[in-house]
Amino acid sequence: MLKQSGHQLLLGLTVSALLAINPVMADSHSARSYLVDSQGNPVLSPTDNCVVAPNQPSPHGFAQCGDNLKDADGDGVPDDKDKCPGTPKGTKVDANGCPGDRDGDGVLDEKDKCPDNTPAEIAAGVNADGCPKDSDGDGVADYKDKCPNTPAGVKVDANGCGEKQEYVTNLNSDNKLVNFAFDKANVTAAGKKALDGLVSFVNKDPAMFNGMSVVGHTDSTGPSAYNKKLSERRAQAVANYLISAGVPSAKVTVSGKGESAPAASNATRKGRAQNRRVVITSEIYEKKAK
Repeated sequence: MLKQSGHQLLLGLTVSALLAINPVMADSHSARSYLVDSQGNPVLSPTDNCVVAPNQPSPHGFAQCGDNLKDADGDGVPDDKDKCPGTPKGTKVDANGCPGDRDGDGVLDEKDKCPDNTPAEIAAGVNADGCPKDSDGDGVADYKDKCPNTPAGVKVDANGCGEKQEYVTNLNSDNKLVNFAFDKANVTAAGKKALDGLVSFVNKDPAMFNGMSVVGHTDSTGPSAYNKKLSERRAQAVANYLISAGVPSAKVTVSGKGESAPAASNATRKGRAQNRRVVITSEIYEKKAK
């Protein structure tokens, strides 16, 4: 009798356990509690039903178990999986319910006009549209711009550097523009008049003026070391006048080559006069086509 009662008790406990943990498909009106694995996902029975476990509370329901889950912000991600609740209506979200930023540039995909920036582009900075910055507005993005401060309106190459034209002014005693007599570095009235014209030319559009080099030369009369210094004095005299007339000093470089770069033969008086010269090379940016 006792043996039979014990058997009936064991059977009753087994049936109770099966009722307590029973693989069923939950109804769609309320969320049940389920057995979950270490990742927080519901444990499925061999028939792919969620295992209901009233004594094993799970924090929320699961859509795959048939629960009618809420999506309060309407972003398509159920509240139980939404890591960014309250997302504005119409916002594109990822699997976690958060606004996406697939290139990681800090601009959300819904506003990002360049959603696939490379790390190099992002490192150089992006604008409010999520596109690579072009700080000087020359059409070449900062990350590949080798001349990042090009003036506005300048025609640039693929490296973002302004395309320039060189204008050479050759002042020598032969053409009477600057009378560098033997062993002299003074600028004559005629020379100043010629330099005034040059100043007007480069200052006509200051933004397009990139700079100028002023290089002095001599003939071969006298020691070469002395001639080197004489050529520098001649160049400096011309540069000083240009600067006093309005050319920005920061855009003027001065040097002297002495007798090392003759323009004519030093064997004749005329040739030596041509060699006593100052060569001014002005760089003017080309304008971008409108």
